[in-house]
Amino acid sequence: MDYINRQPTAAAYDALIAVLPGPHLLQTLEWAQTKTYVGWKPYYLVWCEHQGRTSLYINQWPTSQRVQAAASVLQRSLPVGGFSARMRIFYAPKGPLLDWENIELRDQVIADLQQFSRKQRAIFLKIDPDVQIDIEESHHTEDIPFITGLKLQQSLHSNGWHYSPDQIQFRNTMLIDLTASEAEILERMKQKTRYNIRLADRKGVTIRRGTPDDYAILYRMYAETSLRDNFTIRHEEYYRNVWISFPPPGKQQITQPCSQSLIAEVDGEPVAAIIIFFFANKAWYLYGMSRQIHREKMPNYLLQWEAIRLSKSLGCQVYDLWGAPEVMDQTDPLWGVYRFKDGLGGKRVRYLGAWDYPAQPLLYKFYTQTMPRLLNLMRRSGKAKIHQFSG
Repeated sequence: MDYINRQPTAAAYDALIAVLPGPHLLQTLEWAQTKTYVGWKPYYLVWCEHQGRTSLYINQWPTSQRVQAAASVLQRSLPVGGFSARMRIFYAPKGPLLDWENIELRDQVIADLQQFSRKQRAIFLKIDPDVQIDIEESHHTEDIPFITGLKLQQSLHSNGWHYSPDQIQFRNTMLIDLTASEAEILERMKQKTRYNIRLADRKGVTIRRGTPDDYAILYRMYAETSLRDNFTIRHEEYYRNVWISFPPPGKQQITQPCSQSLIAEVDGEPVAAIIIFFFANKAWYLYGMSRQIHREKMPNYLLQWEAIRLSKSLGCQVYDLWGAPEVMDQTDPLWGVYRFKDGLGGKRVRYLGAWDYPAQPLLYKFYTQTMPRLLNLMRRSGKAKIHQFSG
C-alpha cells in the first residue's frame, strides 16, 4: 500500500473511474471537492494490476498499469475536546467501484480498505456501493443477477462489517431506462402522468435552462420546499459551491461530470425547478424544488419529462430518480414521492445499503449511540434558520 500526497486532476481521476463498472457521480473528484467546503478531506484510492499482482495506490497511480478498482474516500475529524486526531470517520460515497463478481479482487479491496482505516486511525469506514440485491417484481432464485450483492453482504458480515444505522444515501431508488425511444418511454408512464405532462403544456408552463444568475431563486425555492416537506437542507453557500463545481453540459455527449438546472415558469415567474447531474452515460435527479403557486398546473411533471429528454439527448442510458421507500407501504415517508416516480415509469431497485467497518469498536459504539442525538439537535437548529430565511 503506497501513500502519495499529490492530489490527482479531475480529468485524470474522472476518466479513470468512468470506465470502471458502475461509475457514480458521488465518486467523482468534483463531488469530493465540494465536500471540502464542509470539513471533509478526500483520499483517492486506486488499485492497479501489474504482472498478476494488484496493488493499492493513494492519490496517484502508475499510468502504465491496468486499473482494476477505485474509491474516493472522504475523511472528517470530529472536534471532540483535544481528541480530534482520534475521532476520524471515513466515508466512500457510492464506492468503491470494481467488478464485484471478481471474488479475489473483491476480497483484496475489502481487506485494503480495512487496513487503510486502521492506519488512518479511523473510528470507522463507511461504504455504500451501488450493488443491487433486488429489483421490483423480481424473484429470488439461484441464478438471479443479484446473487453478487447477496454474496457481498455475507462477505462484509464475515469480515466484521456492520449494516450501518446511518444510511447517508437512499438505499432504494427508481431507475428509468433511456435506451428506448421517447415514444416508448412515454408509453411506459402511467396514463395520469402523461395527462399531467400535456396539462402543464396546455396551461402555459414553460421550461428553460437555468444559469448561475438563478442560484438565489433556486435556493429560495429549495428552502420553501424543505419546510413544506419537512426535510433539512444546508446553507446557501454550500449549494452554490456544488452547482458551480458541475458546469452545464456542452453540445457533445458527456465526457466529464456536469449538471443542468431546469426551471418551470408561468408567465415568466419561476414556480418549480430541478437540477440534473450527468456522468458516464447516466443522469441523476438530485435536487427538486417548487413553490405553492400554480401547483395545479403540474409543472413538476413537465420538468421531469424535459429532464428525461435532455438526458437522452446527451447520450445517457439511465435516469436515476434518486430515492424510493425503504418499506413498500403507504406509511413510509417517501410513499407520495414513490407514486410520482412510479408514474414516470421508474423501476424500484434495492441496493446493498451502507456498511460500516469499526476500526475502533469502542469509539464506534460511542459514536453510533451519541451522534444521532447530536444530529437531531443540529437539524432542529438548521430548520429554525431556514424558517428565518424564508420568512
